[in-house]
Amino acid sequence: MIKKIIDKKQNQRSFYFDDYNHHFDNSAKKYRLNINDDRVYLLFFIFFSLILIFSIKILSTSLQGVNIKNNQVYQNQVFKPIRQDIFDRNGEPIAKNIEVFHAAIKPNLINDKKKFVLKLKLFYPDIDIEVIREKLEKNKYFYLKRNITEEERIKLWSLGEKGLLFEKTQTRIYPHRNLFSHVVGQIDMDNNGISGIEKSFDKELKLGTKPITMTLNTNLQFLIREELIKFQKVFKNIGSASILMDVNNGEILSMVSLPDFDLNKREKINDINYINRASKGLYELGSVFKTFTLAGALNEGLIKTNTEFKNLPKKISCAGRSIGEYDDKIPSSLTAEQILIRSGNIGSVRIAQKIGEKKMRVFLKNIGVLSNIEFDIEEVAEQKPIRWGKCKLATASFGHGISTTLLQLGKGYSIISNGGFYVKPTLIKKEIEERKKIRILNKEVSKKINPILRKIVSTKEGTANFANIDGFEVGGKTGTAQKSFDGIYSKNKINTFVAVFPTSKPKYILLVLLDEPKPSKDYIYHYRDGSGWKYKGTPYNTAGWTSVEIAGKIIEKIGPILAINRNDFYDNHVVKKSN
Repeated sequence: MIKKIIDKKQNQRSFYFDDYNHHFDNSAKKYRLNINDDRVYLLFFIFFSLILIFSIKILSTSLQGVNIKNNQVYQNQVFKPIRQDIFDRNGEPIAKNIEVFHAAIKPNLINDKKKFVLKLKLFYPDIDIEVIREKLEKNKYFYLKRNITEEERIKLWSLGEKGLLFEKTQTRIYPHRNLFSHVVGQIDMDNNGISGIEKSFDKELKLGTKPITMTLNTNLQFLIREELIKFQKVFKNIGSASILMDVNNGEILSMVSLPDFDLNKREKINDINYINRASKGLYELGSVFKTFTLAGALNEGLIKTNTEFKNLPKKISCAGRSIGEYDDKIPSSLTAEQILIRSGNIGSVRIAQKIGEKKMRVFLKNIGVLSNIEFDIEEVAEQKPIRWGKCKLATASFGHGISTTLLQLGKGYSIISNGGFYVKPTLIKKEIEERKKIRILNKEVSKKINPILRKIVSTKEGTANFANIDGFEVGGKTGTAQKSFDGIYSKNKINTFVAVFPTSKPKYILLVLLDEPKPSKDYIYHYRDGSGWKYKGTPYNTAGWTSVEIAGKIIEKIGPILAINRNDFYDNHVVKKSN
C-alpha cells in the first residue's frame, strides 16, 4: 500500500515536472514571437519616419520662400540687398536693389511644346515665336526673360508648365531714370560700380550696412533739368549743365548735365557728348573770370572798388594779337567796380597787371579754380599746365586762354561770396559737425564783391538783368567765350552765368552753362523791370541773352522751395520785402 502511494507520488512528481517543463517551453516560444513582432514594428516605424522626413524636405524645398494664399505669392525670407540703397537728402530713393526673377525654360519637361508656344504668344504678343521654337528643339536650358517682376512671375506660374522655372535674383533699379544719371553712375552685370557714386563708393555700397545719403534734392534736380531741356529746344545747344550749391558748406543740391541717359538700360555710352559737363568738361569760360581778377586785387589791397582807371583804350595788342572790348559803348574811364559791372576787357587787363603773374596764379589756385579738385566722383577733369607770361596774364584776366570746370568755377565763387572761407564741394550728406572755418581770403573781399554782383543783375548797366527775380536778391556774373579746338577759336560759344543769392547774406550759388547755343528768332523775352516790355528774338548770342534767361526761370521755380527749407532766408528776404 505504502509502495503504491510512493509510486503514485513519484508519478505525480514526474507528471508535475513534465507539465512544468511543457509550460516553460510555450512561454519561451511566445516570448520569441513577441521579439520578432517588435522588430517589425520598429523597422516599420523607422521606414515610415524616413519617408515622412524626405516628403517634408521635398515639399519644403519646392515651396521654399513662398506661401500661396489667395493666388498671391509672399516671400518669407528677409530680403537682404547685395548692394546698399542710395537716397537723396530728404530720404527719396535714388538707387535701390529689388528682388526679381529670371524666367527659364527646361524643354525636356514640356509635354506639348506647340501648345506651350501658343500660351507664350498670348502672354507675350511681341515675342519671337520662331526663336523660342528653335531653342525648344535644341532641348537645352535657356532663359525666356530676365528680371521679371513678382506679378509677372505669378502670371507665368499660372500657366501650369513644369518646364517653366524661376530663378530668384536681385537687380538694381533707378526710380528716376535719367534724373541723376551723371552723378549716380552705373553698375555692370557683375554688380560692380563703373561710374559716378556707384563706382567711387563701390566698397561701401557692397559691404556697408547703411545706405548712402546724398546732398541732392530730387525736386530741385527735376525742376532745373526741366528748364534746361525746355531751353535746349529754344537755343538749339548741343549740351548744357547746371550746379546748385550751398556756398557755406559746399553741399550740392543739384547737378545736371545734358544730354543724359536712362540708368536702368545699362547701356555702354562712348559718345563724348554724354560727358558730365558739370565736372568733366574743361572750358574757357570768359568774363566770369573778371570777378576773380577784381577779388584778387582787393584781397592784395592793391585797389579799392572806387579806384578809377582813366583813358582805357578800346584795343590793345599782345604778342601780335588784338584784345578789344566786346561793346564799343563802354566808357574809356571806369572805376574798378564799373569795370566788373560793364564787363570791361581792357579794364580787367589793367587790374590783372597790378596783381602780377605770380600773385594771380597763386590766387586762382587758392580758390580752387586752377588746382585739381578732390570730389566724390571720378569724372572730374584734370587741369592742364599753363605757361604764364604777360599775354597769358592779360587774357586770363577776362577768362580767355585759361580753362576750368563748372564745378571749380562754383567753388571759387562760393569762397569769394561766403566771407572768404574755404569750402569743399560734396555730393555726400555727412553728419553735422562743428568744424572751425578756414579763412583763405580777406574778409572784406566778400563785402565788396557781393554788392557789385548784385548791381550786375539789378542795374541797367549790368549784363544779367533777366535774372533779377523779385524777392530773392540775385547777384551774378555772365561769361561768353568762343570754343577752342586745338588752339584755334571757332564761332561756337560757351555761355555761362553764375548767380549768387541773396547777396546781402549769400547762401546759394547757381551756375548755368550752355554748350554751343544759337540765337532764337521766336523766343519772347519779358523784362522784369515792371514795365511789362517784351522783346521777340535773341539779338546777341551771349550769356546775358541765353544762360541768364534760363537762370532766371530756374530761380523762379526753385526759389520758393529753398525759402521753405530755409526759414531764415524766407523770413529775412521774402517776408521782409512784403512789409
